Amino acid sequence: MVKKTVIKNNFSRNAESYDKYSSVQRNSARKLISILPVGEFKKILDIGCGTGLYTGFLRERFRSSNIKALDISREMIEIAKDKLRESSIEFVVGDAEKAKFSENYDLITSNASFQWFDDLGKVLRLYKKLLNEKGIMLFSIFGPRTFYELNESLRTLFGKDIATSSSGFIEKPEIKNILERHFANVSVDEEIYEEKHNSVKELLQKIKYSGIRGYGTGRKGFWTSQIIGKLDCIYKERFPSRTATYQVFFCRGEK
Repeated sequence: MVKKTVIKNNFSRNAESYDKYSSVQRNSARKLISILPVGEFKKILDIGCGTGLYTGFLRERFRSSNIKALDISREMIEIAKDKLRESSIEFVVGDAEKAKFSENYDLITSNASFQWFDDLGKVLRLYKKLLNEKGIMLFSIFGPRTFYELNESLRTLFGKDIATSSSGFIEKPEIKNILERHFANVSVDEEIYEEKHNSVKELLQKIKYSGIRGYGTGRKGFWTSQIIGKLDCIYKERFPSRTATYQVFFCRGEK
């Protein structure tokens, strides 16, 4: 698991560029909104709101709801505040795994942030306590096949098990088991998004500026121009379409 300080710093450092490079997160947010049940939620908590991309969709859909949005990056929050300044949303800077709330919610939701938590079970247990009776927990989370082409190319280049942090994301069966321990009417659905890139360098840039941090190997100074060049040749040979895969799980549970 990538250290929380690294995640926070990466998102903060690239906050201004996030919306330009976050097409997959935008598609995931649209999917989340589309699968929310018909009706209204009086109080909504948005976890890992980032620049407010998904938060804005929530406001459009639930115009009369009270919405609180939390993110670990102050820079991300400031952009979200500016973007949604007329929308009466309460923004909070804080660590979603440690934050304390004094009220309960009818919907707790998150788009593409839960893969960064140290202990998903602990987080879900925490937020279940904050749900009102029959409240809904709904979130999207990246799966371990995200950037599998890049990971396979890395293993080919080095002849051993070197992979990015995305390869350690939680598998679908484990997510479902965790949800079933805490919620009723559980579902975990999967979507695969694909994007094409001209080069590995372009892909790494996309990853960097969208804050995904999925390219991290835990090795300082790893991504030299020489390694990127060799990797680019392998990637093009193994995956001629130069596709990058994003595996996203859409998870739902009811209290």
